[in-house]
Parts: sequence; C-alpha cells; structure tokens
Amino acid sequence: MRIIAGPCQHETFGHSAQIASECKRVCNKYGIDYYFKASYDKANRTSINGMRGAGLETTMTDFRSLKEKFGVKILTDVHDYVQVARIEREYSDVVDVYQIPAFLCRQTDLIKAACKTDKIVNIKKGQFLAPWDVKGILSKTEGAKEVWITERGTSFGYNTLVVDFTGLEYMLTNYNVPIVLDATHSVQKPGGNGTSSGGNRDYVPGLTRAASALGIDSFFLEVHDDPDNAPSDGPNMLYLKDFEEVVRDIISYSYPR
Repeated sequence: MRIIAGPCQHETFGHSAQIASECKRVCNKYGIDYYFKASYDKANRTSINGMRGAGLETTMTDFRSLKEKFGVKILTDVHDYVQVARIEREYSDVVDVYQIPAFLCRQTDLIKAACKTDKIVNIKKGQFLAPWDVKGILSKTEGAKEVWITERGTSFGYNTLVVDFTGLEYMLTNYNVPIVLDATHSVQKPGGNGTSSGGNRDYVPGLTRAASALGIDSFFLEVHDDPDNAPSDGPNMLYLKDFEEVVRDIISYSYPR
C-alpha cells in the first residue's frame, strides 16, 4: 500500500516539514509506503490572481532538506519538458516521482520526457477522459521506470466532479499499472467559488473507504494544518489532524485483489 500526501503547494520549509513528519509518522506506524507531495508552481489556476507557489528553486532546495531530515520520497508536478530537463540537470537527487497534471495528461512530449528519466511517473487521468482512454496515455510511456495512473474525478456538469467506481474497476482489471485514487481533488468543485475552486472535504473519508473496499491500494491525499487559509485547494484538503483516522479506515476496509 502507498499513500501520497502533502499540501497543495509548498509554502515554507517549516510548514512542509510539519506535514511531512506527521504523514511519515502515520504511514510508518501502519506499514505504508509514503511519498510527500507538494507543488512548486500551481500553473492551472482558476484566476490570474491565484497564488501559484514558492517557485522551483526555493522549493527544490527545501525538498532536498526535507529528504535529508526525514528521509521522505518526493512527488511534484511538472508542466513541460523544459521543467523536466532542468530538474534532471540541477535537482536530480531531489525528486522521486514526476507527476503529470490532469489537464496535461495527453501532452505527448511531456509524458515522454518524464518517462525517459529514472523517476516514477504519476499521470493524473483527465477529468474529461473515459477509463478506456487511458490506453492511449499508456502507449506513450514505453521505457518508463514505473507508471501510475491517478483517478481524480470525472466532470459531471458544471463545477462538479464524480468518482465512477465502475471506471476504477475497469482500470484495475485492464491496466497492469498501479491505480491511485486522488480522494481530495475528487471532491473539488472546479471554479465553483467564481475566482477559485470549491469543494467539500467531508466526502473524502467515504471515498477512501469505498475505494479501499474495491481493491485500490494507492491513495493521494492533500493535507494541511489550516486548509481554510491555504493558498490553494483549501476546501477539499484534509485537516492534518484527521489524516491518521482516514489512513486507519483505508486499512480497515482494504480488500486485497
């Protein structure tokens, strides 16, 4: 079992260290493979005024310190092949998993660049894609060290996402790669607040329990000590204090496939 958890965007070293240390403690307690996640740049924002992050240089420097202090593995987003090349050139020791954002999941050059590295590649399934469309994404990943596919909800009318559990079952059955449930972005309401996205974190525990019972053993969870005052994705992020309870439930409901 693996869990990817951290804040939406990297804010400060101290803040990310607080979250990484607690998530690692919980995952170690339950024997779960843990990956810390945070973004150096949130390029896909609802409004031009949305806060985007600390930037690549500052974030990578802090990530290196996190790895040295806590021994965590790091996942972060990349948005074009130039960013992949720069990280590989200057910070290759820092990142363990390159994540392809959902809006970019069909960007061939980006996917191929990430897959040419010695890093794991986590590709978020676009909200606009059917489960069987993932076959086309995977056709671009030849030679990759390892590929994960992450479900983060499917568009259902305006500003609404749903999780299709028949689609999760299809992907578990038909693709020989780990399928991850991003339970926090799945309860997002994209653009739902007008100048930012809304959401409801109260639905996250139920989604994780259901997915675990289905046979999903990899989860993506954004967590924050004060999500209502976070610079992005606050409404759908879990409170850090609730992380252990959600993890405990995932294990309790797990159904081995």
